[in-house]
Amino acid sequence: MHGTHLGVPPHIWLVEDDEDMVTLLRFYLEREGYRITATTDGRLAKEVIEQTEPPQLALLDVLLPYVGGDEVLTHIRRHPVWKGVPIIMLTALAAEHSIARMLDAGASDYIVKPFNPQELTARVRRFVKPAA
Repeated sequence: MHGTHLGVPPHIWLVEDDEDMVTLLRFYLEREGYRITATTDGRLAKEVIEQTEPPQLALLDVLLPYVGGDEVLTHIRRHPVWKGVPIIMLTALAAEHSIARMLDAGASDYIVKPFNPQELTARVRRFVKPAA
């Protein structure tokens, strides 16, 4: 479990190209007591992984411009510093095979869009508790 400093909101990194979805996720998660940073495509996401401290949790969309979420997932799992970060995949594909493939590749969990906000926050809380 990643401990958090008292009163410091845990950092959730969101990789999602749909602006409305980013706004929605930011709204729900900030309200719960998390700090959100967002990256809008897979190529930028790989740069973020190389250049910044890992977050407490990553929310990663499967369908991203330039580099797919599955490739970003693999990149994180191979990275010496980031490899332990819990990753929840966001998928619009309720296709069983893609979900199984992502879990096999190291995803911690997944959420199928459109999602229920309570379900989203409950799944996030499984991995990282909001700041007290």
